[in-house]
Amino acid sequence: MVNIKWEELGFDYIKTPFRYISHWKNGQWDEGTLTEDNTITINEGSTCLHYGQECFEGLKAYRRKDGKINLFRPDENSKRLNKSAERLQMPAVPEDKFIDAVKQVVRANEEYVPPYGTGATLYLRPYLIGVGPNIGIVPAPEYLFGVFCMPVGPYFKGGLTPSNFIVSEYDRAAPFGTGAAKVGGNYAASLLPGQIAHDRNFSDCIYLDPATHTKIEEVGSANFFGITHDNQFITPESPSILPSITKYSLLYLAEERFGMEAVEGDVRLDELDKFAEAGACGTAAIIAPIAGIQNGEDFHVFYSETETGPVTKKLYDELVGIQFGDVAAPEGWIFEV
Repeated sequence: MVNIKWEELGFDYIKTPFRYISHWKNGQWDEGTLTEDNTITINEGSTCLHYGQECFEGLKAYRRKDGKINLFRPDENSKRLNKSAERLQMPAVPEDKFIDAVKQVVRANEEYVPPYGTGATLYLRPYLIGVGPNIGIVPAPEYLFGVFCMPVGPYFKGGLTPSNFIVSEYDRAAPFGTGAAKVGGNYAASLLPGQIAHDRNFSDCIYLDPATHTKIEEVGSANFFGITHDNQFITPESPSILPSITKYSLLYLAEERFGMEAVEGDVRLDELDKFAEAGACGTAAIIAPIAGIQNGEDFHVFYSETETGPVTKKLYDELVGIQFGDVAAPEGWIFEV
């Protein structure tokens, strides 16, 4: 048995026994294989190193009460990976190949899927990178698609506990840039503003729309949502926002399960008073309640600085219940490993 204190896991790299790797060359993918080697060797001219030709995904495997294992909407991760790949002129990974690779990695590392009830999950990181001998600013001659995994706990310390965020003066992505693609450059750009936020004892920073700096776009590496006083579930709409699978799942659940009006629209910084609750959402974070937002000298508190709002809690319980198999899922959301 694996000797891990599941309840004490953070969001850190842990080497697990197996990972998947597949090569694209001469216009086609090979069959792919599992390997125990957690290092990759690439040419020094690889485009992923010099020109940022790489993208990635994040999803989780969940241990059910009956011991079986669920994947949550991996087909949507596959679609998003291929949209990112298209933006960066990389070959698509066929959906059946993507899902098969993820399932192979979960099965091969099954003893690292945390037990039901611990709150921990198996995090999977698919990635696609341009490799091979190259020096010009052109698409790579070869590509690698890989998937590795590790058990993780909550992304934000404290789990479903409200925390504070600060509006950043930096932009996460440019208008009409790569904001809607899950590419490393967006995250590299977020490291400095994220560190500035942490140095001031905030969980992370709030990014505004890059064109006008008047509307909320993202919360660190997660999507923003707010619950209005008249029971609307609102998330920002912008071509610069990464299309979160968790966010779209919450939009659906808010409307279909709880009768709320679900809206993608502007979230203006000067209209935060209309929100009774707010949160950040994403695969890693699931839902992180936002206690308050610091904007210059102004500090705006939502529901509470210490307690999670009732609607946020209700949405969290529904989503997590679906993921772990305790709540009936909408058709097509759960893939059993």
